[in-house]
Amino acid sequence: MGLAAYSDDGLFAPNKIATAFRTTSEEIARTVGLGKDAVQRKDRVRSDKTQRRLREMVEIVNKVEPRFGSALMAYAWYRSEPLPGFSGQTAMQLVRDGRAGEVIDFIDAVDAGVYA
Repeated sequence: MGLAAYSDDGLFAPNKIATAFRTTSEEIARTVGLGKDAVQRKDRVRSDKTQRRLREMVEIVNKVEPRFGSALMAYAWYRSEPLPGFSGQTAMQLVRDGRAGEVIDFIDAVDAGVYA
């Protein structure tokens, strides 16, 4: 899905992301390591931290979507598939820990033919 599908007025919109992934905005908040206030209060949704975490998740899901065939399947991978070389942690766990850049680097390396 294009980024516009996940945004509203130039910001990542938790409700649109939740709709695309057939879940709730509260679950999206937990998935990126935020409290439910971060996706329910307008001032918190606009905060740099909330927008950064939402962007990181969307970027990762968008990167792997072609190999899974749908955003929903890519989101399931993001939440549940342990990544080799990361002590069994999933992409979701790494994003929660502020390590989204490492997940993106891993995906890029796999896409380039380097396997962990």
